[in-house]
This record gives sequence, structure tokens and C-alpha cells, in this order.
Amino acid sequence: MRLLHKFLICFAVTGILVLTTSYADSDYGSWDYIPVFMKRTDLNQSVSYQSARELENPGKIYYKRPYIYINEKYKGVHVINNSDSVHPENEGFIVAPGCLDMAVKGNIMYLDNAVDLVAFDLEMKEETKRIENVFPEPVSPNNEVFYSERDREGYILVAWEKRND
Repeated sequence: MRLLHKFLICFAVTGILVLTTSYADSDYGSWDYIPVFMKRTDLNQSVSYQSARELENPGKIYYKRPYIYINEKYKGVHVINNSDSVHPENEGFIVAPGCLDMAVKGNIMYLDNAVDLVAFDLEMKEETKRIENVFPEPVSPNNEVFYSERDREGYILVAWEKRND
């Protein structure tokens, strides 16, 4: 039993050293995804309504007659007018860095802006309320979560980008 106990301690210490060393030396070198950070002050001013853009990496869909809202992962929400279901029209895009989800009640869309909850008025096309630090930071698609606190002082993690190796 003592031999097993010593082996487990040695294994754990070796594993921690390997993880720490490989992270420190790699500068994200072996990661599949790289964290993307934004200054807190920039995040607080980042939600806006802009002209339509093409769908690139769509996520969740929300329908509220006559509109279809399609999440663009980590970027925001597409606004599709579906009044004519044969010819839906891509009308606009709500920019919201870190956005992965949304819901609508009345004329207010509730969406995540990275770690913040934002209320966005769909008629006025502007943010009406923000509650900071409601959500946890997004975890990378393959659950890599190691990054240094030095990388993020005064910054919020808003996305994970796939490496282009």
C-alpha cells in the first residue's frame, strides 16, 4: 500500500510539472484553440446593431414572429425577417462579442455578452441594460482551460479561435 501511495504522489507531481512546463514553454503552442480577450471597458461598449452579414459559424436559433434570430458563435446574432417565408431577408446583425445564447420576451432580447447579461431593445436597436459577471467564461470547444492570469489582467475572455496550423 505504501508503494502504491508513493507511486501516486510521484505520478501527480510529475503530471503537474509536465503541465506547468509545457504551458509555460509553449505560449499556447500545443493547444487546438487560442483564447481571445477583450478589455472590460471595450466589452461594456461592444453591443450594437449593424448591417446584415453572412452566416459563418451559426449556433442556436430563436424564432419570434416574424423574425428568426440566429446566433453567430462568439460574435453576435443575425436578424432574419421571415415575413415572406419563401424569401427570408437577412436584415441586420447584433454585435455581441462572446455571445452563445439569446432569448426574447416582448421587444427585448436577452443575450450573453461574454460574462455579462445584456438586455437589447429590438425596436430601438440598442442596449438598455447590462448586468456584469453573470455567466462563467466560455470554455474552449475541447475543454482546454489553461491560460495565465497575466494574459487577462483587466480583460475578459470572449471567444476561442481554432488554430490555423
